[in-house]
Amino acid sequence: MLTKPTSTPFVAGGADYTSARLVGWEPSILALLSAALLWAGWPVHPAGLALLLLVAFVPYLRMEQLLVRSGASGWKVFRYTYLTLVLWNAFTTWWVSYSTLGGGIAAVVLNALLMCLPTMAFYHTKKRLGALVGYVSLPIYWIAFEQLHLHWDLTWPWLTLGNGFAKANGLVQWYEYTGFLGGSVWIWLTNILVFSALFGVATKPRKLRQRRPGPIRWLAPGLAIALPILASYLIGKAYQEKGPKAEVLVIQPNVDPYQEKFEGTSNFVPYEEQLNRLIRLTEQQLTPQTKLVLWPETALEESYWENLIDGNLKIQNVRSFLARHPGLSLVTGITSLKTYPNKEAASETARYRDDAGYYDVFNTAAFFPTSTGKIEFYHKSRLVPGVEKIPPALTRFIASIDLGGTVGSYGSQEERSVFRLPATSSPLSLGPLICYESVYGDFVAKYVQNGATLLGIITNDGWWSDSPGHLQHLQYATLRAIETRRDIARSANTGISAFINQKGEIMTQTGWWLQTARRYPVQLNSELTFYVRHGELIGPATQVLAVLLLVLVIVAGFVTRPKSTY
Repeated sequence: MLTKPTSTPFVAGGADYTSARLVGWEPSILALLSAALLWAGWPVHPAGLALLLLVAFVPYLRMEQLLVRSGASGWKVFRYTYLTLVLWNAFTTWWVSYSTLGGGIAAVVLNALLMCLPTMAFYHTKKRLGALVGYVSLPIYWIAFEQLHLHWDLTWPWLTLGNGFAKANGLVQWYEYTGFLGGSVWIWLTNILVFSALFGVATKPRKLRQRRPGPIRWLAPGLAIALPILASYLIGKAYQEKGPKAEVLVIQPNVDPYQEKFEGTSNFVPYEEQLNRLIRLTEQQLTPQTKLVLWPETALEESYWENLIDGNLKIQNVRSFLARHPGLSLVTGITSLKTYPNKEAASETARYRDDAGYYDVFNTAAFFPTSTGKIEFYHKSRLVPGVEKIPPALTRFIASIDLGGTVGSYGSQEERSVFRLPATSSPLSLGPLICYESVYGDFVAKYVQNGATLLGIITNDGWWSDSPGHLQHLQYATLRAIETRRDIARSANTGISAFINQKGEIMTQTGWWLQTARRYPVQLNSELTFYVRHGELIGPATQVLAVLLLVLVIVAGFVTRPKSTY
């Protein structure tokens, strides 16, 4: 059992905490409480519970404070920090295990471990540079890590804090200026200010005795909570949706990915029948005003060589369908393959087969502008780690023993493609997003910079069964609508298809696990938000500050003794 020092009294709101003792179970309870608050505030729970995120880290901060005051080692602080984060990850993303048990466990265990990097940097900064600098450093380290988590090979930004307001996006209409990392700043700012009001962060005991009394200490946290909400209300109320209208149709074929969709599954539906289902559902809902149809990710799953695609019978059937509906354009998910003339021209992710040479496999969005127009391709660029993307060295090793299957990383592309409907048809320009690419705010903004007046999401969320996963995925898209002020059309194979307006409101949506289609007149905004014009500013800025802070910590470690971290 650990006892806090009695020579340095701590006073908050008139209470003297010097007589309290830190018992063995206390840190575990505080860790569980923080994890539970983060889970409860996360989508898909009722929107009002998102406000819990503004205080969810207070128990964690109190736990860390008590451990440090009791003289606990850095290793012990790490263990309880990890307990907090692994519980939050498990409570919120357990559903990943539906697609792969090992991947689900890894996503929880490893992501929580990575999240410990900014929290332990905070611990050491507070130890070396004092409490004030320490608490300022915490949001800087955390958001610098979130920025890193958006761009490296192990990317998994599902629990980026700013995503937590996806169900309550009326609170964050200002994301059009800050992007979703602005929400991460808001969460950490309010948590630290509330924690300070409750328990104090001052360094010297004398300052602890001279705390500001009563309600005054709640002024800063109260303003930090209220002002962003007020700003969001005013922005949302004043915003008027912009742009001409165009009718768009999204299709939800509902082909079970585990039992029906892929060759070799127990109840495999032949690819011809899958295509016929897509065409039938589309023609049941088409009107003469429909300009664009979206079919979901890998709707046409059988692999298509891009250089030979027009000779494929199924592609010819698609063109025949479009010929029956002049003026109609189509975007569909396919699996495509692209060959390279030699090893030197091949990409880093290319595989090799004796009968094909060097080639890449892509998760692709294919665009048919007309029944006869040239097919355009967008290759998914934000690939799922461990499933669609593995380290290059390991990819080359697996490819060297490939027996003919499509193993290794998928290919990708650098630029964000925009599909433009023929000028005589509509001013519609679509930014195609494939699956969880819609979780990346700065990534999505690039489509709008390149001219997209509408965002289209094609996805297959059936891997996660009827769990919070597909619901969170849908809600995250509402934040992309606010950041870019673009309508979103979403076509999901077995998830939820929907239309989202420029304020992040879901205007219409399908049910779960239904063969259906949905039609809606979207608005085509061509104006650019501050966030789109200037890109991500918060993330890179915090990374620069984080590096500077770490340098100071390292220098301080050589020239000074650790400061008090009360």
